[in-house]
Amino acid sequence: MDETITYVGLDVHKETIAVALADGGGRGDARAFGQIVNTPTALTRMLAKLSQPGRTLKFCYEAGPCGYGIQRQLSAAGHDCVVVAPSLIPHKPGDRIKTDRRDANNLARLHRAGELSAVWIPDTAHEAMRDLVRARLAAVRSLRQARQQLSGFLLRHGFHYSRPAWTQMHRRWLAGLCFEQPIHQIVLQDHIATIEAATERRDRLTKQIETMLSDWSLAPVVVALQSLRGMALVTAATMIAELGDLSRFTNPRQLMAYLGLVPSEHSSGGTRRQGGITKAGNTTARRMLIEAAWSYRFPAKISRDQLIRQEQLPKAIRDTAWKAQERLCGRYRKLTKAGKPATTVTTAIARELSGFVWAIACQVSPR
Repeated sequence: MDETITYVGLDVHKETIAVALADGGGRGDARAFGQIVNTPTALTRMLAKLSQPGRTLKFCYEAGPCGYGIQRQLSAAGHDCVVVAPSLIPHKPGDRIKTDRRDANNLARLHRAGELSAVWIPDTAHEAMRDLVRARLAAVRSLRQARQQLSGFLLRHGFHYSRPAWTQMHRRWLAGLCFEQPIHQIVLQDHIATIEAATERRDRLTKQIETMLSDWSLAPVVVALQSLRGMALVTAATMIAELGDLSRFTNPRQLMAYLGLVPSEHSSGGTRRQGGITKAGNTTARRMLIEAAWSYRFPAKISRDQLIRQEQLPKAIRDTAWKAQERLCGRYRKLTKAGKPATTVTTAIARELSGFVWAIACQVSPR
């Protein structure tokens, strides 16, 4: 280890930052530097105190709700700073004491040992697109919850609609309902108004994603992914907004593991035990893949919408998308005939689909 390097661990909170130092070139324990206020000015003053001629500072802190502002400020000042994955930080099983000071010391010591796993840090434009996509996902959840509340309210009072819900016919049925108590009629109208507002919010954010996509550096990747079956604009944009540049994965197996789509394993000695998928990594991206995988239960076919999405794409990408259809549709039928549950089959298809997503993403260069 280089003795001219000082490793700095930051335990970041909303109001404060606990700071610890670990000198390179040795195995000594990290020492506490103190606690500062979580503001850019206080961070600048700390840098002035720690900076010395001929000494390099390397910072680290856990990913959390405070975002990447500290990393960007430290990087702009010319210092190396990594944001580490909290779930991958080593912990001692017998350690039962947790304080901000201990956490900062632990980060500095582990950073010096090279045992921390850094997360991918998006630029400000990518982070803005990710926030827009997540706002739409929140709107979808609100709409689903509002519809479930209305269905539960109607079921309690003996009204059940047996046909497909939320069609024009269903709305006419809702408009014709009559209750004995006038108050229940008020509650019904309030539920309907909530659903209409949530639907408008979802549609408005969807249009914003379509509008802002042209200014995004990863827009070519989103367009290319739409060649795949089950990957419409919103699904592809959500995938890339959550995962970022997929070329940082050297092979598709790394992407599958990152998405938590690989089997868990607990093996010892001559015994090998595999369980369900690990469900590690990004939950939203994994859910988008599993939803797209359901479309492969039908025979391989290029639909009209998919054909329109593929018109301006290179032949290599179209060929990869068709290869994905042939393989995954056949794979779905084969696993189903073997008696596998539908959820297990869909998860297996989603795992293989992520490999085709990686292959197409690596064929496209971001702007």
